[in-house]
Amino acid sequence: MKTSFKELESLPQPTIAALDGAALGGGFELSLCCDLRVAGPRAVLGLPETSLAIIPGAGGTLRLTRLIGPSQTKALVFTGRRFGPYPALSMGIVNDVVEPVECMDDKSTGEHGLGYERALEWAREILPNGPIAVRMAKRSIDHASTADPASGLDIEQLCYAQVIPTEDRLEGLRAFKEKRKPVYKGC
Repeated sequence: MKTSFKELESLPQPTIAALDGAALGGGFELSLCCDLRVAGPRAVLGLPETSLAIIPGAGGTLRLTRLIGPSQTKALVFTGRRFGPYPALSMGIVNDVVEPVECMDDKSTGEHGLGYERALEWAREILPNGPIAVRMAKRSIDHASTADPASGLDIEQLCYAQVIPTEDRLEGLRAFKEKRKPVYKGC
């Protein structure tokens, strides 16, 4: 499981976790491997392992600590507390909480929940952007979270240098000048 989670976290493309129900223990740890997390109104999250006399074993303590800090992580892990979407949002664990529309019923989103639908919206918003630029931005941000400031800036410059010689960069500049949407090809 640890290897699979590391592979997910290391994907060059942005990853989005849609949390529409229970994501406890390993399921929550899996969501922490993703770049973005969106929760539906019925999401229940947590790392309840200490209530079973074990600890999170798939990187949850590391990833959650990097996301929300050691004090908040300790409170959640030591207590095994389960929490809903709004506490997760206020702690910075999820990026967004999807509210149901008052007239919406469970059938309005088909077989998927509201978190899934919002995740698709985000993917559709990311997709038109330059794919090499998105990959390099992800790489730079991922390194920035663990690097010292000087190394983080060096990595950002290396990633920036990767986009300069691309056809996509030239297409973006042309499209901006011509006031049209760019058509990126990933090269």
